[in-house]
Amino acid sequence: MKLKQRVVLLAILLVIFIFTKVFLIDNLDTSAANREDQRAFHRMMTGLRVELAPKLDHTLQSPWEIAAQWVVPREVYPEETPELGAIMHAMATKKIIKADVGYKGTQLKALLILEGGQKVVFKPKRYSRDYVVEGEPYAGYDRHNAEVAAFHLDRVLGFRRAPLVVGRFVNLRTEIKPVATEQLLSTFLTVGNNTCFYGKCYYCRETEPACADGDTMEGSVTLWLPDVWPLQKHRHPWGRTYREGKLARWEYDESYCDAVKKTSPYDSGPRLLDIIDTSVFDYLIGNADRHHYESFQDDEGASMLILLDNAKSFGNPALDERSILAPLYQCCIIRVSTWNRLNYLKNGVLKSALKSAMAHDPISPVLSDPHLDAVDQRLLNVLATVKQCTDQFGMDTVLVEDRMPLSHL
Repeated sequence: MKLKQRVVLLAILLVIFIFTKVFLIDNLDTSAANREDQRAFHRMMTGLRVELAPKLDHTLQSPWEIAAQWVVPREVYPEETPELGAIMHAMATKKIIKADVGYKGTQLKALLILEGGQKVVFKPKRYSRDYVVEGEPYAGYDRHNAEVAAFHLDRVLGFRRAPLVVGRFVNLRTEIKPVATEQLLSTFLTVGNNTCFYGKCYYCRETEPACADGDTMEGSVTLWLPDVWPLQKHRHPWGRTYREGKLARWEYDESYCDAVKKTSPYDSGPRLLDIIDTSVFDYLIGNADRHHYESFQDDEGASMLILLDNAKSFGNPALDERSILAPLYQCCIIRVSTWNRLNYLKNGVLKSALKSAMAHDPISPVLSDPHLDAVDQRLLNVLATVKQCTDQFGMDTVLVEDRMPLSHL
């Protein structure tokens, strides 16, 4: 064999060797990632049920100190949380030392300070569990139980980006009114034999108060994030206009995702994949009202998208608002870990896991069966959407490794 032929043959063999080695390494890495995702899923399922108990035997720290230390740029709470039951017990039972009107917004809420100085947001019960909110996907009052359910779905999905939420019963006459600010107190009234209040917000009206059952009001309390982590508000790139007859650009521009990818903070870092995760999360809970979102300040796109204000969900189990998934089906990318987790949760596992996670909440049952069945059905629609993407563009393009730089997208 001539020298030139030998060189060509060696070059071909070298290319084949390098390709094979890279291919095998990639497969090994993928398999290792899949195995870790599976182990994480099993750990989540094992620790899913949270019994509210006051004991913190292994530490002298308060529940509030522990919860504050959990918060880091990419998660609100860690994967393993043996203290979660004690923190949620404190949220549901600690003495209320001050009550005020809620922070600015469109919906009724109250800002409470619990013993030990911890701030929580209280959202009152407006609807019975089986009430169906008709009309637009964002119609109606906030649903307090939706906040509880959304937090536990965040746990089940392994996102860990939602602040802690628990149900709580409060006596408006003995627990709230004696420590209420004048501004909040001025919104109290009596309707029949029930104590009510309407608070201060954009849509708050004296004619539409939230009323207790007698003096006892059911609601949800959301743990305030630590002040050392100030929030920054962003307009959601797939937000609605909320104007009749006026469409947002994403509703008519098929290449809209390409434009988003060229815009900070979506042109690099994890934010675009967070948007995709959030679209899945919002579709599962039926939340079409995320026109803005929050991250931590000065994060240069590295912070998580924090799953705040999830109460405009679980209103109508028949709702199938596919437009919530627009970031997913327009960009056709999704994290490998999210894809794996969604697949582990099919065949009724999601409904069972969510029901188990919420079983010990003080306001259990948190969701009616039609809502739990709806979440399972919506999951199938998410999986079908991803399959359409992979059929069109291939698995390697659609499934993005979590730690992969996003410049290639």
